[in-house]
Amino acid sequence: MLAAKQLHRKLKNEEAIDDKKEENVLKSVEGFYKAGISYLKLWENSFDKANHFKWLTLQHDPIWDEMEDSALTVASVIPDSINVDELFDEHAIKVYKSPATKNNQTDINKTDMITGPAMDHLIQDGSHTVHMNNGDQELPSNGVGDVARPMLEPRKAEKRLLTDSSEGLPARKKRKKSASAQSQPKNAVCALNELRPGLEYTTVDQSGPVHAPTFTVSVEVFILKPSQYCPQVNGQTYTGQGRSKKLAKHAAAEAALRSFVQFKNAPEAQQAMNVHIADMDFTSDVTETEEDLFHAFQPSSDLAGTKIGDGQVPLQNGTNTVLQALLSPGRRTGALRAPILTSDKSPVMLLNELRPGIKYECLSESGEPYAKFTMGVNIDDETFEGTGPSKKLGKAAAAKSALAKLYNLSFSPFSTPLQPARTPSTPSSVDQMVLPQVLADHISRLVVNKFQVLIENHPTHSRRKVLAGIVMTTGLQMDDAIVISVATGTKCINGEHMSERGASLNDTHAEIIARRCLCDYLYTQLEMHMNPDLVGQSIFVHREDKKGYKLRENVKFHLFINTAPCGDARIFSPHEAATQEDSLDKHPNRKARGQLRTKIESGEGTIPVKSSDGIQTWDGVLQGQRLLTMSCSDKIARWNVVGVQGALLSHFVEPIYLESIVLGSLFHPSHMYRAVCGRIENTVQGLPPPYRLNKPLMSLITSPEVRQPGKAPNYSVNWTGPEIINSVTGKDERGMASRLSKQGMFSRFMNLVGRVNSRTNIGFGNCPRDYSDVKFLVQDYNMAKDQLFEAFQKAELGTWLKKPMEQDQFELPPQTQEAESPRHRLAQ
Repeated sequence: MLAAKQLHRKLKNEEAIDDKKEENVLKSVEGFYKAGISYLKLWENSFDKANHFKWLTLQHDPIWDEMEDSALTVASVIPDSINVDELFDEHAIKVYKSPATKNNQTDINKTDMITGPAMDHLIQDGSHTVHMNNGDQELPSNGVGDVARPMLEPRKAEKRLLTDSSEGLPARKKRKKSASAQSQPKNAVCALNELRPGLEYTTVDQSGPVHAPTFTVSVEVFILKPSQYCPQVNGQTYTGQGRSKKLAKHAAAEAALRSFVQFKNAPEAQQAMNVHIADMDFTSDVTETEEDLFHAFQPSSDLAGTKIGDGQVPLQNGTNTVLQALLSPGRRTGALRAPILTSDKSPVMLLNELRPGIKYECLSESGEPYAKFTMGVNIDDETFEGTGPSKKLGKAAAAKSALAKLYNLSFSPFSTPLQPARTPSTPSSVDQMVLPQVLADHISRLVVNKFQVLIENHPTHSRRKVLAGIVMTTGLQMDDAIVISVATGTKCINGEHMSERGASLNDTHAEIIARRCLCDYLYTQLEMHMNPDLVGQSIFVHREDKKGYKLRENVKFHLFINTAPCGDARIFSPHEAATQEDSLDKHPNRKARGQLRTKIESGEGTIPVKSSDGIQTWDGVLQGQRLLTMSCSDKIARWNVVGVQGALLSHFVEPIYLESIVLGSLFHPSHMYRAVCGRIENTVQGLPPPYRLNKPLMSLITSPEVRQPGKAPNYSVNWTGPEIINSVTGKDERGMASRLSKQGMFSRFMNLVGRVNSRTNIGFGNCPRDYSDVKFLVQDYNMAKDQLFEAFQKAELGTWLKKPMEQDQFELPPQTQEAESPRHRLAQ
């Protein structure tokens, strides 16, 4: 009590205090100490020239309810001249404490030290002294000092023993801090209310059925607050929709924040904007930015608007801009424009919003397991179909097809809002690499339907893993598309069945056989020039110099594969690319990217090539060395430099390149682009004209196939005229040479020599009889091929492996020079 009186006397000496309030002051100070306060921090603000100490407000612990009333009472009697508005933690306090006393003996222990000016304040109780200064003073173990000690000590984790002065007080249980006590990020409504207090949210509309209503809430936000100097300030109205008024209110607040708020950090932005993103990969070589988190400041509502397509579509805050863009007049013409990115809605939901009341029908429930259900939707007297292993997936595929045709809405993984740094695995212009979705679906449908017709009466050969085909288009109309070839297969020849007469097919993978079928078709088109009556039906026309031939204008070839080609294009995890943001290769500089790979004899899959001279020997293979064949990804990259026509046809025609590649599954844009052309675009050079690096368009169909675990069959089916090849022997089922073998192609080549014009002036008199010598005479083709191999080496991607040279050192038997090899036909 003496300490309380001296404290009051000190205040009274500094500033006059009404004597009538002295009793209340003493009671308040005494109660303030006896309330069992756990802390009392005395803060120093400043000392004036008269060395007058200014008493500051007391910061209390919320645990003790009595402290608030006592502290307010003490503060109420302090004169107005004393500063009670500021608290600061920067100034230092040197605190000394005394542990529990044993046998009435006290030890002095120094605890914490905070640098800064020292504060000198004296609290005395008779002979008991508490002094905070640069010197050491005793702190007794009983009396008022024991009550003051916990006020001056910092909070410690250890338990404190009860002292003499705390007898009779109830033991206080230690509270555990709950997780909810920590500050949580603010949602959109809270963040907006802090920026613009007093906003009013108005329910504008309620629509939809009773069991699933849709509420529309608006809020008007003023950029400048109205005042006496500017009473009229026009605000911007933002709207939001939701299944409840609360959700609609949050949507309206999010729309307002997006228009003028710049968040300081990403977590706050994600919480306020209700954005959910995957965990960041800090090992990524490419840095991604979530563009929705930070927005540029927008002009006033009078200037808000944009031009989309051919018409003016005003953009109102809180509305779906994707739907506005799709409904613009420019999107209804069917013309090919840059695709609009999809929102977070499913294709079925988006189509229902655009065309309410449409109905889906199940057209078929037969077919292969991955496409058992065929769903259809009729819009504007046009039926859009989609297939899938379930009706739900079939509906989604049909909706994608309709959106792609009617609104040019692309679902291709190439359509990503991120623009990454330029790497060999990303195209320079994304829009120029995407094949229109409608055409991609049409190409895949033609190939699949043709295969189903071929094997309809041959169920024993219907089993397959990989299906490939080539489709030819002659104009802009899809009705002009023609299936040129269809093939299946996943195996390579066994080393002991190699042929030294060119009678066996080394590689019976589907896409490789489809390309050889295309060559068979090209020979047929060239043979038309041997008959004047058929010249007009051929896809080839004479070159301007009358040396050789070139394709007619608008004739293009499209390759379809139901999965990604083996090799570099398929080395990725499909489930780690589930979003559009993940469609970018996050590790483009890894050594495994772009490496040349070889197929394994008597197995599936590929392995990287070794750095060697790239030569395989005949006797080594027969002795047991595995016969290695370059992967399909590597061969497609080769076709994009030297063409799909091969060396023999290069004597007659200019290089022919693929216009597009359509995949049925496992399509990763970055990996696919790198595999077919991107990995050598910076190293290939010196290509002789008309050879070039071709960059085909790419797309994924809307009804992708699902993975089919199981063993692949040991046969390959191909069609320009149907044929079945044994993948182990490389020959047909009768053991005869395939029409697609080197021997078969060489026979048709020799049938053209001297009868049609050639680019290399080859004729009866100067044409070699050896297969390898004929290939060697095409100088520009071989130069382009050498530049391709050198480009792979410059990029440190490995060395191209070649088959034993003995395979090409053969001549045609006399009986095969004028006729094709026998073939086993399924049906025409």
